[in-house]
Amino acid sequence: MMLLLIPLLTACESSAPETLSVTAMDTAMFLSVYGGGADTCARIRERTQELDRCLSALDENSEIYQLNHSGIAALSDDALALIQRSLTLCRELDGSFDITVYPAVSAWGFTTGEHRVPTQEELQEIARHVDYHAVAVDGNTVTLPDSFMLDLGAVAKGYLADESRKILNDAGARAAVLNLGGTICLYGSKPDGSSFKVGVADPVNPAAYFGTLSLGECVVATSGGYERYFELDGRRYIHILDPMTAAPVDNGVLSVTIVADEGMVADAYSTALFVMGAHDAAAYYRSHGGFEYILLTDDGTLYVSEGLDDRFTLGDGYDYTMQIIAKGS
Repeated sequence: MMLLLIPLLTACESSAPETLSVTAMDTAMFLSVYGGGADTCARIRERTQELDRCLSALDENSEIYQLNHSGIAALSDDALALIQRSLTLCRELDGSFDITVYPAVSAWGFTTGEHRVPTQEELQEIARHVDYHAVAVDGNTVTLPDSFMLDLGAVAKGYLADESRKILNDAGARAAVLNLGGTICLYGSKPDGSSFKVGVADPVNPAAYFGTLSLGECVVATSGGYERYFELDGRRYIHILDPMTAAPVDNGVLSVTIVADEGMVADAYSTALFVMGAHDAAAYYRSHGGFEYILLTDDGTLYVSEGLDDRFTLGDGYDYTMQIIAKGS
Protein backbone atom coordinates (compact mmCIF):
# COMPACT_ATOMS: atom_id res chain seq x y z
CA MET A 1 0.00 0.00 0.00
CA MET A 2 1.21 3.48 -0.85
CA LEU A 3 1.96 5.63 2.15
CA LEU A 4 -0.77 8.19 2.52
CA LEU A 5 1.35 10.63 4.47
CA ILE A 6 5.08 11.12 4.21
CA PRO A 7 6.55 12.07 7.61
CA LEU A 8 9.52 14.37 7.30
CA LEU A 9 11.77 13.00 9.99
CA THR A 10 14.04 15.77 11.16
CA ALA A 11 16.12 14.67 14.09
CA CYS A 12 14.58 15.51 17.43
CA GLU A 13 17.95 15.63 19.09
CA SER A 14 21.58 14.75 18.50
CA SER A 15 21.26 11.13 19.68
CA ALA A 16 19.89 8.63 17.21
CA PRO A 17 16.36 7.33 17.73
CA GLU A 18 15.37 3.75 18.27
CA THR A 19 13.83 2.63 14.97
CA LEU A 20 11.93 -0.42 13.82
CA SER A 21 9.79 -1.48 10.86
CA VAL A 22 6.93 -3.95 11.02
CA THR A 23 4.41 -5.29 8.53
CA ALA A 24 0.93 -5.64 10.01
CA MET A 25 -2.67 -4.68 9.28
CA ASP A 26 -1.94 -5.13 5.57
CA THR A 27 0.67 -2.37 5.46
CA ALA A 28 4.25 -1.43 6.30
CA MET A 29 4.83 0.56 9.48
CA PHE A 30 7.88 2.55 10.58
CA LEU A 31 8.61 3.51 14.17
CA SER A 32 11.06 6.16 15.45
CA VAL A 33 11.27 6.77 19.19
CA TYR A 34 13.53 9.17 21.07
CA GLY A 35 14.47 8.59 24.70
CA GLY A 36 12.16 5.72 25.49
CA GLY A 37 14.58 2.93 26.21
CA ALA A 38 15.95 0.21 23.97
CA ASP A 39 12.81 -1.91 23.86
CA THR A 40 10.07 0.70 23.32
CA CYS A 41 9.72 0.05 19.60
CA ALA A 42 9.69 -3.68 20.26
CA ARG A 43 6.82 -3.24 22.73
CA ILE A 44 4.87 -1.26 20.14
CA ARG A 45 5.57 -3.97 17.55
CA GLU A 46 4.28 -6.64 19.93
CA ARG A 47 1.12 -4.60 20.59
CA THR A 48 0.67 -4.12 16.84
CA GLN A 49 0.91 -7.83 16.13
CA GLU A 50 -1.43 -8.62 19.02
CA LEU A 51 -4.09 -6.27 17.68
CA ASP A 52 -3.61 -7.54 14.13
CA ARG A 53 -4.28 -11.11 15.23
CA CYS A 54 -7.36 -9.98 17.16
CA LEU A 55 -8.99 -7.59 14.68
CA SER A 56 -8.38 -8.95 11.19
CA ALA A 57 -11.54 -9.75 9.24
CA LEU A 58 -9.56 -12.17 7.03
CA ASP A 59 -7.64 -14.20 9.63
CA GLU A 60 -9.68 -17.30 10.47
CA ASN A 61 -8.24 -17.27 13.99
CA SER A 62 -9.17 -13.67 14.79
CA GLU A 63 -12.05 -12.65 17.02
CA ILE A 64 -13.63 -10.49 14.33
CA TYR A 65 -13.54 -13.33 11.79
CA GLN A 66 -15.21 -15.62 14.31
CA LEU A 67 -17.86 -13.00 15.07
CA ASN A 68 -18.54 -12.39 11.38
CA HIS A 69 -18.99 -16.07 10.62
CA SER A 70 -20.92 -17.17 13.71
CA GLY A 71 -22.97 -14.01 14.33
CA ILE A 72 -22.18 -13.99 18.05
CA ALA A 73 -18.96 -13.96 20.07
CA ALA A 74 -17.61 -13.13 23.51
CA LEU A 75 -14.82 -10.67 22.80
CA SER A 76 -11.60 -9.58 24.44
CA ASP A 77 -11.23 -6.15 25.96
CA ASP A 78 -9.48 -4.82 22.83
CA ALA A 79 -12.09 -5.98 20.34
CA LEU A 80 -14.93 -4.86 22.58
CA ALA A 81 -13.42 -1.42 23.23
CA LEU A 82 -12.80 -0.88 19.53
CA ILE A 83 -16.34 -1.88 18.56
CA GLN A 84 -17.96 0.24 21.26
CA ARG A 85 -15.92 3.34 20.37
CA SER A 86 -16.54 2.71 16.67
CA LEU A 87 -20.30 2.55 17.20
CA THR A 88 -20.13 5.89 19.00
CA LEU A 89 -18.26 7.36 16.03
CA CYS A 90 -20.83 5.87 13.64
CA ARG A 91 -23.55 7.72 15.54
CA GLU A 92 -21.57 10.97 15.67
CA LEU A 93 -21.00 10.79 11.92
CA ASP A 94 -24.61 9.85 11.17
CA GLY A 95 -23.70 6.72 9.21
CA SER A 96 -21.20 8.26 6.80
CA PHE A 97 -18.82 5.97 8.66
CA ASP A 98 -20.17 2.45 9.28
CA ILE A 99 -18.27 -0.58 10.58
CA THR A 100 -20.81 -3.01 9.06
CA VAL A 101 -19.73 -2.22 5.49
CA TYR A 102 -17.76 -5.47 5.13
CA PRO A 103 -20.37 -7.26 2.93
CA ALA A 104 -20.05 -4.46 0.39
CA VAL A 105 -16.24 -4.42 0.55
CA SER A 106 -16.28 -8.16 -0.09
CA ALA A 107 -18.80 -7.96 -2.93
CA TRP A 108 -16.57 -5.57 -4.87
CA GLY A 109 -13.59 -7.92 -4.39
CA PHE A 110 -11.48 -5.58 -2.28
CA THR A 111 -10.91 -8.32 0.31
CA THR A 112 -9.57 -10.88 -2.20
CA GLY A 113 -8.29 -8.82 -5.13
CA GLU A 114 -10.80 -10.55 -7.41
CA HIS A 115 -12.55 -7.34 -8.37
CA ARG A 116 -16.01 -7.19 -9.90
CA VAL A 117 -18.88 -4.75 -10.32
CA PRO A 118 -22.04 -6.00 -8.59
CA THR A 119 -25.38 -5.45 -10.27
CA GLN A 120 -27.68 -2.71 -8.99
CA GLU A 121 -29.98 -5.39 -7.59
CA GLU A 122 -27.06 -6.92 -5.68
CA LEU A 123 -26.07 -3.55 -4.26
CA GLN A 124 -29.59 -2.84 -3.09
CA GLU A 125 -29.65 -6.18 -1.27
CA ILE A 126 -26.17 -5.66 0.21
CA ALA A 127 -27.09 -2.17 1.42
CA ARG A 128 -29.86 -3.74 3.49
CA HIS A 129 -27.13 -5.45 5.51
CA VAL A 130 -25.04 -2.35 6.15
CA ASP A 131 -26.36 -0.62 9.25
CA TYR A 132 -24.40 -0.12 12.45
CA HIS A 133 -27.65 0.11 14.44
CA ALA A 134 -27.99 -3.66 14.05
CA VAL A 135 -24.88 -4.41 16.14
CA ALA A 136 -25.93 -5.55 19.61
CA VAL A 137 -23.54 -5.36 22.57
CA ASP A 138 -24.39 -7.06 25.86
CA GLY A 139 -21.51 -7.10 28.31
CA ASN A 140 -18.58 -8.53 26.38
CA THR A 141 -20.84 -10.37 23.91
CA VAL A 142 -21.51 -8.91 20.46
CA THR A 143 -24.29 -10.18 18.22
CA LEU A 144 -24.83 -9.56 14.50
CA PRO A 145 -27.96 -10.30 12.47
CA ASP A 146 -27.76 -12.75 9.55
CA SER A 147 -25.60 -11.51 6.65
CA PHE A 148 -24.08 -8.69 8.71
CA MET A 149 -20.29 -8.49 9.10
CA LEU A 150 -17.87 -6.04 10.67
CA ASP A 151 -14.82 -4.39 9.11
CA LEU A 152 -12.68 -2.51 11.63
CA GLY A 153 -9.84 -1.79 9.20
CA ALA A 154 -10.79 1.88 8.90
CA VAL A 155 -10.11 2.50 12.61
CA ALA A 156 -7.68 -0.25 13.66
CA LYS A 157 -4.60 1.87 12.98
CA GLY A 158 -6.12 4.76 14.90
CA TYR A 159 -6.71 2.46 17.85
CA LEU A 160 -3.11 1.28 17.53
CA ALA A 161 -1.94 4.90 17.59
CA ASP A 162 -3.84 5.49 20.83
CA GLU A 163 -2.45 2.29 22.36
CA SER A 164 1.08 3.15 21.22
CA ARG A 165 0.91 6.49 22.99
CA LYS A 166 0.18 4.65 26.23
CA ILE A 167 3.36 2.62 25.71
CA LEU A 168 5.38 5.74 24.91
CA ASN A 169 4.06 7.48 28.00
CA ASP A 170 4.84 4.50 30.25
CA ALA A 171 8.35 4.31 28.77
CA GLY A 172 9.01 7.99 29.41
CA ALA A 173 9.73 8.66 25.73
CA ARG A 174 10.58 12.26 24.84
CA ALA A 175 9.32 12.17 21.25
CA ALA A 176 8.20 9.72 18.60
CA VAL A 177 7.01 9.57 15.01
CA LEU A 178 5.05 6.42 14.24
CA ASN A 179 4.03 5.90 10.62
CA LEU A 180 1.34 3.25 10.98
CA GLY A 181 0.66 2.83 7.29
CA GLY A 182 -0.90 6.21 6.58
CA THR A 183 -1.97 7.00 10.13
CA ILE A 184 0.79 9.11 11.67
CA CYS A 185 1.18 9.31 15.44
CA LEU A 186 3.24 12.30 16.62
CA TYR A 187 4.23 12.10 20.28
CA GLY A 188 5.98 14.49 22.62
CA SER A 189 7.96 17.45 21.37
CA LYS A 190 11.36 18.28 19.97
CA PRO A 191 13.92 19.69 22.41
CA ASP A 192 14.43 22.71 20.18
CA GLY A 193 10.72 23.55 20.32
CA SER A 194 10.19 23.24 16.56
CA SER A 195 7.21 21.49 15.02
CA PHE A 196 7.00 18.05 13.51
CA LYS A 197 6.77 18.19 9.72
CA VAL A 198 4.36 15.92 7.86
CA GLY A 199 3.97 15.91 4.10
CA VAL A 200 0.51 15.26 2.62
CA ALA A 201 0.68 12.86 -0.34
CA ASP A 202 -0.32 14.00 -3.82
CA PRO A 203 -3.21 11.71 -4.90
CA VAL A 204 -2.08 11.91 -8.53
CA ASN A 205 1.54 11.11 -7.65
CA PRO A 206 1.60 9.53 -4.16
CA ALA A 207 5.41 9.45 -4.18
CA ALA A 208 5.31 13.26 -3.90
CA TYR A 209 3.47 15.53 -1.51
CA PHE A 210 1.46 18.65 -2.34
CA GLY A 211 1.95 20.38 0.99
CA THR A 212 3.44 20.22 4.45
CA LEU A 213 1.85 20.42 7.88
CA SER A 214 3.70 21.79 10.93
CA LEU A 215 2.26 20.07 13.96
CA GLY A 216 2.68 19.26 17.63
CA GLU A 217 1.52 16.09 19.36
CA CYS A 218 -1.47 14.64 17.51
CA VAL A 219 -2.59 11.90 15.13
CA VAL A 220 -2.87 12.52 11.39
CA ALA A 221 -4.82 10.24 9.06
CA THR A 222 -5.52 10.40 5.33
CA SER A 223 -8.10 8.61 3.20
CA GLY A 224 -7.64 8.63 -0.56
CA GLY A 225 -9.13 6.83 -3.52
CA TYR A 226 -5.63 6.27 -4.88
CA GLU A 227 -4.78 3.77 -2.12
CA ARG A 228 -6.74 0.81 -3.49
CA TYR A 229 -8.83 0.75 -6.62
CA PHE A 230 -9.46 -1.12 -9.83
CA GLU A 231 -10.41 -0.02 -13.32
CA LEU A 232 -12.93 -1.66 -15.63
CA ASP A 233 -14.20 -0.42 -18.99
CA GLY A 234 -12.45 2.90 -18.49
CA ARG A 235 -13.94 3.60 -15.07
CA ARG A 236 -12.11 3.63 -11.74
CA TYR A 237 -13.71 2.07 -8.66
CA ILE A 238 -12.12 3.03 -5.33
CA HIS A 239 -12.17 1.04 -2.08
CA ILE A 240 -13.94 3.76 -0.06
CA LEU A 241 -17.61 2.80 -0.12
CA ASP A 242 -20.74 4.78 0.67
CA PRO A 243 -22.61 2.85 3.39
CA MET A 244 -25.94 4.05 2.00
CA THR A 245 -25.40 2.66 -1.51
CA ALA A 246 -22.77 -0.06 -0.91
CA ALA A 247 -20.94 1.41 -3.92
CA PRO A 248 -17.60 3.21 -4.27
CA VAL A 249 -17.72 6.91 -3.53
CA ASP A 250 -17.73 9.07 -6.66
CA ASN A 251 -18.19 12.64 -5.49
CA GLY A 252 -15.09 14.43 -6.77
CA VAL A 253 -13.07 14.06 -3.54
CA LEU A 254 -9.48 12.88 -4.06
CA SER A 255 -8.21 12.81 -0.49
CA VAL A 256 -9.06 13.88 3.04
CA THR A 257 -6.52 14.44 5.81
CA ILE A 258 -7.65 14.73 9.43
CA VAL A 259 -5.67 16.10 12.38
CA ALA A 260 -7.08 15.11 15.76
CA ASP A 261 -6.06 14.33 19.32
CA GLU A 262 -7.48 10.79 19.20
CA GLY A 263 -6.30 8.23 16.67
CA MET A 264 -9.68 6.60 16.16
CA VAL A 265 -11.27 10.00 15.52
CA ALA A 266 -8.62 10.81 12.91
CA ASP A 267 -9.16 7.49 11.12
CA ALA A 268 -12.96 7.45 11.21
CA TYR A 269 -13.34 11.10 10.26
CA SER A 270 -11.00 10.82 7.26
CA THR A 271 -13.28 8.13 5.83
CA ALA A 272 -16.51 9.89 6.79
CA LEU A 273 -15.61 13.29 5.34
CA PHE A 274 -14.51 11.57 2.12
CA VAL A 275 -17.97 9.98 1.92
CA MET A 276 -19.71 13.24 2.82
CA GLY A 277 -18.11 15.26 0.02
CA ALA A 278 -16.72 18.78 0.15
CA HIS A 279 -19.94 20.65 0.95
CA ASP A 280 -21.22 18.39 3.73
CA ALA A 281 -17.71 17.98 5.18
CA ALA A 282 -17.44 21.75 5.59
CA ALA A 283 -20.90 21.89 7.18
CA TYR A 284 -19.98 19.10 9.61
CA TYR A 285 -16.77 20.87 10.62
CA ARG A 286 -18.62 24.13 11.22
CA SER A 287 -21.27 22.51 13.39
CA HIS A 288 -19.09 20.03 15.31
CA GLY A 289 -15.38 20.90 15.34
CA GLY A 290 -12.99 18.95 17.54
CA PHE A 291 -10.73 18.18 14.57
CA GLU A 292 -9.02 19.90 11.65
CA TYR A 293 -8.97 18.79 8.04
CA ILE A 294 -7.66 19.22 4.50
CA LEU A 295 -9.83 18.05 1.60
CA LEU A 296 -8.76 18.00 -2.06
CA THR A 297 -11.23 17.71 -4.95
CA ASP A 298 -10.68 16.75 -8.57
CA ASP A 299 -11.29 20.32 -9.79
CA GLY A 300 -8.15 21.49 -7.97
CA THR A 301 -9.88 23.02 -4.95
CA LEU A 302 -8.16 22.55 -1.61
CA TYR A 303 -10.36 23.04 1.46
CA VAL A 304 -8.35 23.81 4.62
CA SER A 305 -9.99 24.21 8.03
CA GLU A 306 -9.08 27.40 9.83
CA GLY A 307 -7.15 25.58 12.55
CA LEU A 308 -4.61 24.49 9.93
CA ASP A 309 -4.47 27.77 8.00
CA ASP A 310 -1.18 28.85 9.56
CA ARG A 311 0.19 25.30 9.84
CA PHE A 312 -0.15 24.22 6.22
CA THR A 313 2.25 25.19 3.43
CA LEU A 314 1.35 24.45 -0.19
CA GLY A 315 4.18 22.84 -2.11
CA ASP A 316 6.01 24.48 -5.01
CA GLY A 317 4.42 23.84 -8.37
CA TYR A 318 0.88 23.33 -7.05
CA ASP A 319 -1.71 25.91 -8.03
CA TYR A 320 -4.71 24.60 -6.15
CA THR A 321 -7.46 27.07 -5.30
CA MET A 322 -7.47 27.21 -1.51
CA GLN A 323 -10.60 27.80 0.52
CA ILE A 324 -10.34 28.32 4.27
CA ILE A 325 -13.26 26.78 6.18
CA ALA A 326 -14.03 28.85 9.26
CA LYS A 327 -15.72 27.40 12.32
CA GLY A 328 -19.33 28.31 12.85
CA SER A 329 -19.59 30.40 9.68
